[in-house]
Amino acid sequence: MKASISNSFLSLSVLSKGAELCSLQLLATAKEYIWEGDPAFWGKHSPVLFPIVGTLKNNQYYYNGLEYHLLRHGFARDNEFELIINEESRLVYALKSNEATKKLYPFEFELQIGYTINEQVLSISYTVINKGAVDMPFSIGAHPAFALNKPFNHYSLAFEEQETLNCYPLKEDLIDNNPFTIELKDRKLDLEYRLFEKDALIFKELQSKEVTIMENDKAMLKVSFDDFKSLGLWTKIGAGFICIEPWLGYSDGTEASGNLEEKEGILFVKAKSSYKCQFTIELIN
Repeated sequence: MKASISNSFLSLSVLSKGAELCSLQLLATAKEYIWEGDPAFWGKHSPVLFPIVGTLKNNQYYYNGLEYHLLRHGFARDNEFELIINEESRLVYALKSNEATKKLYPFEFELQIGYTINEQVLSISYTVINKGAVDMPFSIGAHPAFALNKPFNHYSLAFEEQETLNCYPLKEDLIDNNPFTIELKDRKLDLEYRLFEKDALIFKELQSKEVTIMENDKAMLKVSFDDFKSLGLWTKIGAGFICIEPWLGYSDGTEASGNLEEKEGILFVKAKSSYKCQFTIELIN
């Protein structure tokens, strides 16, 4: 099932499976900003990563002495969500814990994903509700793939700050805690496929809270992520998209203990409480 909303500036569509954004268009130009999901490269558009971001060591973790198995990026993206609010400028989806999720993640929760439009800005919110009696460890992250219609090297990413980026490579899908640095030139990172030959670029921390996609040095789209500590960048070699991924959490390191409560980057939401974060996507050109 797919739901859509629009205003005078933009339109968007969201799939009930994974509450996944699948279309975002500027009405004045009919330009599509979300990757089409060509399975020859990557069959997703903008999956939500929950209750983990990235990969667990051996795809498993321990909680209260019990072993659980959970694949990369968790299960939210593969589950049907319920559309609980459908208004002129807002959609809100919910996923509630059930017997199937508890076999993977033994907590009582509700995950709400909201999409709100205001002029040319889309706000995406995540609300993690802990319905249980114990503190709940979790991670959450976004994975939007933005469509690039011109050759990849016609694009660059403009960061909010002039900074040296500490990038943590992946080794067999796990974080290698031996970062290398990327020097920005006038706050910009020119996009080249060679940057992604070893998978994603992962920044555990960075000063910038905004990244703008530049097409031939002209601003196209801006992602703002004040509520998120980490960022991932990713594409598939030869594909016409770039993922700008605000994260709270990331893959295990190669030396991870496997204890979920000790996982680097893990967050906790207190019993009978909730945690909310959001980021925005502004269409510029």
